[in-house]
Amino acid sequence: MISLVEVSAAAERIGDRVRRTPVMRADRQLWFKLEQTQHAGSFKTRGMFNQVLAAADRGELPAAGIVAASGGNAGLAAAYAARELGVPAEVYVPETAPAVKVAKLRKYGARVVQVGREYAEAAAAAVVRSAETGARFCHAYDDPDMVAGNGTLGLELSAQLPDGFDTVLVAVGGGGLIAGVIAAVRDHARVIAVEPTTSAALHEALRHGGPVDVPVSGVAADSLGARRAGQIAYDLAADAGIASVLVDDKAIIDARRRLWDDYRLAVEHGTAAAHAAITSGAYLPAPDERVVVLLCGANTSLSEGFV
Repeated sequence: MISLVEVSAAAERIGDRVRRTPVMRADRQLWFKLEQTQHAGSFKTRGMFNQVLAAADRGELPAAGIVAASGGNAGLAAAYAARELGVPAEVYVPETAPAVKVAKLRKYGARVVQVGREYAEAAAAAVVRSAETGARFCHAYDDPDMVAGNGTLGLELSAQLPDGFDTVLVAVGGGGLIAGVIAAVRDHARVIAVEPTTSAALHEALRHGGPVDVPVSGVAADSLGARRAGQIAYDLAADAGIASVLVDDKAIIDARRRLWDDYRLAVEHGTAAAHAAITSGAYLPAPDERVVVLLCGANTSLSEGFV
């Protein structure tokens, strides 16, 4: 199981290749961690850098480079990390991936292949391609190095709020982010999963006692649309006894608009899910509870629903 030891090692390995993203105080008891300002527009850049660098350290990074599958953000992180490290990258995304993400993938120099309607189909095609070419398959979330790299966000957050915080709200798709955050902060803060009602892979895994396939749809499916939660995320979430709350599309759309209207923060729908737990009342903080909403990605179009 991933622990603070692996997260600390990832932080040392990644070094200054990632941004130290800001923390913004929203009100007396609410903060935002602005990870949407990370390189390539999401937290996944942390995990991808660690995944590729750790493979290189072990002598497991082939000349063929890497292949990844993604709803968009993991692919962008893989393409960015590969470009910065001088490694060839090929990224498989669903045909439904937002045009803004596909265009940015090509900008980073990755070869882009669009396959299927969901992440699961793109991932299956990427695994086949990896076997064909010998490129290393970089999992979008269920990989120990990916999880440890993502966890560096939690270390950073703890240093930025030295007076402490009680709770972190984390939007969840496959679980690579929440797993890393649990590993980093579980000894001093509560972690709450927030998932769309239409893409609730971790919620269902916790309910069934292990990862199960779930239907995927809704406004946040491009970033939170994993058909099955990762085993690492499930193991950590179950061991830590975390809760998962659900928010519907209406709440997500409203939270995204409020983040723009109230704070001028432009995020994608999947990211807004975390704030929707607060704005919809799905999560009600106790009096004086210090809550951090993790804003994890901003690969979106400014023309989509902000006004």
